[in-house]
Amino acid sequence: MTAHIGTATSRVDGRAKVTGAAKYAAEFTAPGLAFGVVVSSTIPRGRIISIDPSRALAVDGVIDVLTHTNRVRMADKDDDYRDEVAPEDGSPYRPLYDDQVHFNFQPVALVVAEDEDTARFAATLVVVEYEAKSFATGLHARREQAFKVDKPMKPRGDATRALAGAAVRHDADYGVPIEYHNPMELYASTVLWREGGKLVVYDKTQGVQNVQRYVCSVFRLKEDDVQVMSPFVGGAFGSGLRPQYQVVLAAMAALKLKRAVRVVLSRAQMYGLCYRPATIERLALGAREDGTLAALTHEAIAMTSQHEAFSRNDIGWGDVLYTSATSRATHRLARLDVPTPGDMRAPGAASGVYGLECAMDELAVALKMDPLELRLRCYSDRDQDKDLPFSSKRLKECYQQGSGAFGWSKRNPEPRSMRDGRELVGWGMASGAWEALQMPFAARIVMTANGHVEVSSATSDIGTGTYTIMAQVTADMLGVPLDSINVKLGDSTLPKSPVEGGSWTAASISHAIVNAADDIRAELLKIAHTIPGSPLQGLGADEVTLAGGAIVAIADRNRSVPMADVMRHGGMDRIEKERGSEFEDDDKHAHNTHSAVFAEVKIDEELGVVRVTRIVNAVAAGRILNTKTASSQIMGGVVMGIGMALHEEAQIDQRFGRIMNANIAEYHMPVNADVHDIKVIFVDEEDRTINKMGIKGVGEIGIVGVAAAIANAVYHATGKRIRDLPITLDKVVG
Repeated sequence: MTAHIGTATSRVDGRAKVTGAAKYAAEFTAPGLAFGVVVSSTIPRGRIISIDPSRALAVDGVIDVLTHTNRVRMADKDDDYRDEVAPEDGSPYRPLYDDQVHFNFQPVALVVAEDEDTARFAATLVVVEYEAKSFATGLHARREQAFKVDKPMKPRGDATRALAGAAVRHDADYGVPIEYHNPMELYASTVLWREGGKLVVYDKTQGVQNVQRYVCSVFRLKEDDVQVMSPFVGGAFGSGLRPQYQVVLAAMAALKLKRAVRVVLSRAQMYGLCYRPATIERLALGAREDGTLAALTHEAIAMTSQHEAFSRNDIGWGDVLYTSATSRATHRLARLDVPTPGDMRAPGAASGVYGLECAMDELAVALKMDPLELRLRCYSDRDQDKDLPFSSKRLKECYQQGSGAFGWSKRNPEPRSMRDGRELVGWGMASGAWEALQMPFAARIVMTANGHVEVSSATSDIGTGTYTIMAQVTADMLGVPLDSINVKLGDSTLPKSPVEGGSWTAASISHAIVNAADDIRAELLKIAHTIPGSPLQGLGADEVTLAGGAIVAIADRNRSVPMADVMRHGGMDRIEKERGSEFEDDDKHAHNTHSAVFAEVKIDEELGVVRVTRIVNAVAAGRILNTKTASSQIMGGVVMGIGMALHEEAQIDQRFGRIMNANIAEYHMPVNADVHDIKVIFVDEEDRTINKMGIKGVGEIGIVGVAAAIANAVYHATGKRIRDLPITLDKVVG
C-alpha cells in the first residue's frame, strides 16, 4: 500500500481548478438573480447629509437603492458585529448602519438591478452630499499620539542601562508601509433567498462558520436559517479571516427584496478592506565585543482605525531567536481615519522580523563580523520571554543547510566588492520564526462497504492544499487508495472549524481525521472479533492497522480480514464517525517554526534597478505532510517577501485621505519577470512534543525574514542602508 503522508502529492482539486469545474462565490447562480453594486464614500471622515437615488431609480432595470435610511433591521450592539477574530477592543464597523463615514471607500449605498452592467451604471448616478470633518490618514501624523497596547511581554533586566554600557550599539527605525493582500478573486457574495427568509450564502471567506454566525447575529436570524458555503477561494492571505462588508450588503438586499442577490466588489473597492498596517519598527541593540547581546529593545508603532484597536505580535521575535541579557519591548497604536487593518501573511512577524533582522545585520557590520556568525553567537535554545525550551528548534541546521546551498562562505564581506558586469552583486541573510499553532477542529468520515470514503469539515482551502492534505491523511489512516476519497469542505453545515489561518489548519484537521479514523478502526475490529475463526481474535485496537482495504495485525501481516467482509458480516453498508482534534495543553515548551533565508541581488549601478536573482529558504517546520504543496507555500511566501522588499506600497494622498494607487497596475507586485531562482529546503525536524504527528504548518513562515534578507543584500551590494520599504530605485540612486 502506497503511503501518501510526506510525499509530493499533486492537488486532488487541481483538475477541477484548471478545467473551470471549481466554482467561486460570484459564479453560483439562481433564477431571478439580481446584482448589487456598491457606492463608496469619497471622504475619509464625516457625515452623510443626504443621498439622492432618484436618477439611479429612474434607470430601466434598477430594482432598489439601499442606504442607511431604508435598509432592513440590523442589530444595534457592538458584540453582534464582533466575529471570532475581531479585535477585543473597539466597535466593529457596521455596513450601511447610519450616516457616519469612518474611512474612504466605505460603502454608503447599494444599487440593485436586474443585471450587473445596469447596476454599475446606475451606481454612478447616486448623489451623496457629505459634511466633511478633519482627518488624519498617515502614521507619522499621529505617531506622537500613539497609545500603548497591553502585550504580555515581560522586560528582562535594565535594558536602557545595558544598552548605554554596551561595547557596540545600534539604534534605528525601520519603516513598513501599508500593504494590501490583493488576491486574484475579488470579494463577492451570492445570497439565495428561500421561503421563510432562509438564506444560502456563497461567500469568499476563510471561515464559513464565522460568516454564518456573523450574518445570523447582524440580522437576528436563527442558525438553521443561514447556510454559508465557500468550496473554493481564489486567494486570501488573511483578508478573508473576518467577514467583509459585501456579504452583509448581499444578505441585506436578499432579505429586503426576497430574491437572490450577488454583490462583487471592484478592485478599487478592495482597497477599502483590511491590509497590513504601516509600522515603524524601532530597534536598539547593544552587544559585547564578542557579539553576544547585552541589550535588545524593540518598539513597534502601528496604525489602526478609529473604531477598533488591531495589533499583532511585532515585538516578541527577538526573544524567540536570540539570547540577550536584557530585553524590553513595547507596542503602540496610532488611531487614524482608515479601515481597520487585518491579518496579512505572517501578521506581526513579517513586519517585526524585518526590523529585527536588518538591525542584526547593521550590528554585524559595526562589529566587523559575518552576519551568520553573529546569529550563531546570539542563538537561543529557549524562548527568552517565556523562559521555556522549544519543543524543537533546528534553526542551526537551517543556517548550515541554507548557507551551504547558497554558497555563503564565498561572500566577500566588503560592500560593493562583488560584481557581475555592470551590476553590483549583494548577498544578505536573515532568520525567520513563526508560531506553531493548533486549534480545535472536527472531521467526519463516512466509509461505505464498497471502499468509498468521504471526509468532511467546515474548514476552507484558500489555495494552501487543504483538500489534498485531508485526502492524504485519510488514505493512510484507512488504508484506501487516494482516488477512493472524496473531500468536502467550505460548508457551514459540516463539522466545526475555526477560520483557516495562522498555519494551524494542517496540524489541526489532520489530528481530527486521525481520531475519527481511530474510531472506525476500533469499530471494525469489534465486528471482526465476532467473525467465527477470525484471525484477529484477541487483538486490541492499537495492535491492528488498516491497509490495502483490510484490517491487519501490525505484528503479523498474514493475520488480516478484508474490511468489506467485516462490514458485510456486521450487516453494515456504511460506518460514520465524527471526532475533534485533541491537543494536550503544553505549558512546558515554546512552539515555533524557524527558517534561514539567503538572498542574492543584482543592481544596475546607473539605473538603480534591483533584481532578486537567488533565494534559498531553509525551513524547519516539523513533519511535512506534502512536500509538493508545502514547497509551493514557501515559494509563494518568498514571492510575497520580494514584493514586500521591492514593490508593495499603498500610497495615500494625505490631502484627501484617499489611496492613489488602488489598482494592481500602480500598486506594484512581483510578476514572473521579477522571480528568478527560489530554492526551498525542508530541514528534517522530529517533534514528539507538539502533537502526536509532529506537524507544525508552513503557510506563514515562508515570508518571514525574506524582506530583511533582500534589504541586507542591497546594503552589501551598494554600501547604502535603506530602512524604509519598499526599496525602490529612487532610494537606491538618491
